This record gives sequence, C-alpha cells and structure tokens, in this order.
Amino acid sequence: MAARGERRGRTAVDRSAFPYRMKDLCERAGLSRQVVHFYIQQGLLPEGQKTGHNMAFYGEQHLKRLQLIRQLQEERFMPLKAIRAMLEERDDAFTPKQRELISEVRQRLGPSIGVVGQKDTVGAAELLKETGVSRAELARMVELGLLVTRKQGGRTVLARDDVFLVELWGQLKKAGFTEALGFRVDDLRIYTKAMFSLFVSEAQLLSDRLTHLPPGQAAEMVERALPLINTLLVRYHTAQVRNFLATH
Repeated sequence: MAARGERRGRTAVDRSAFPYRMKDLCERAGLSRQVVHFYIQQGLLPEGQKTGHNMAFYGEQHLKRLQLIRQLQEERFMPLKAIRAMLEERDDAFTPKQRELISEVRQRLGPSIGVVGQKDTVGAAELLKETGVSRAELARMVELGLLVTRKQGGRTVLARDDVFLVELWGQLKKAGFTEALGFRVDDLRIYTKAMFSLFVSEAQLLSDRLTHLPPGQAAEMVERALPLINTLLVRYHTAQVRNFLATH
C-alpha cells in the first residue's frame, strides 16, 4: 500500500525531453556526481525534473550546459563566478536574434582576441619570481575569481591571457602600493566589477541596436569599434583624474 502510494505521488516526466538519469548525465559529460551537484548548488546548472524525493531526470540542455562549463573552465580558465555571471546574462538578457549576432561576432572577432582555441599556459612559480607577487597574493586572486590556476604536468599554471593581471599587481607593488600601506589584491575588484558591469551594458546596447542589420555587417562594425571604445575608456579615465585634481 505504501509503495503504491509513493508511486502515485511521483510527478510524471516527459522522458523524450529529459532522457538522462544523473548517472547517464555524468557519463556523457565526463564529470562526477559530486561536481554536477556542486554546479547545481552554485546556480550554474538548472535542477532536473524531479519525479520523487531522490530521483530526477535531465535533458540535452543540461548536458550542453555542463559541456560549456567544462570548456570555459579547462580551455578558457574562467572562474566559476565569471561563468555563472556570463550564463545568467546569456539566459536572461539576449533574444535568439541577438544571439545570432553574438555568434557572428565571435566567428569574425574571436581569433584575433583569443576566443577560439585552447589557451597557452604559463608556470605560476616562474611568473611569481619575475613579478615579485607572492603565492598568497596569487591564491587570493584565485579566491576572488580574478583568474584560475590548475595543475599541469606536476606544476601550477595559469592562462597566458591572465598573466597581465599578475604582472600589473607586481608593478603596482614596485610603485609603492604595498600591503604595508594597506593595499591588497582585493583592491583590484573595484576595477574588475566596474568593467564587468560596463561590458554587460555595452553588450546589451550593441545587440539591441545592431540586430536589424545583416550579421556580417554588424560584426564588422563591432570589430572596428572595439579599439575605439578601448581608447575612449583609457582617455576618459585620464580625463576624470585630471578634472578631479583640477578641482580639489
């Protein structure tokens, strides 16, 4: 009686849309059950369609999401915080037409800015020795989600594209911005947070305004605008410093 009542209490699931049990999903994604559950807890992966207290089924969207997370972690060295923020924006902010534009921009602009292909890596020990940045400071950068390190061939490595951040912090220390004066790696967050917020607004603006154009033309415009916008950011920041000093 109890068993029949439990079966009656289960929710029916369309198995054509959600064909995978957790075991199947893990095998296809090449990830452990613990990792998949962690991604769900962290908001990186939607929960499955539950049929009971301890049973859920998953669809192709879950598998593709896991494959993307793994790719971003292993090939792009993206921190989980950045991946979650990116996925939230991808899910909520862009229409299918806007995503078509983004795809076209990626194909056109991706190779020149390192979007396509696996990243080169640099040994952390060698980089720290060159820059004067401590292991504790590098670890804090990882903890803050500024960059990612991993083990490769028995040594700790990071993506070559992230080297600039470690080098920059080392140069700031040499310029006198030391921990003795209260400066810490955490201070870089005011810039990374501001840049991420700016980029999200920028991506939304461009995708809103350019989606009525042929994707190839829109992608060409974005490609031409990128260096101009970078110049604007640098010069406007300098102008803000200049104006502040002139009025205080």
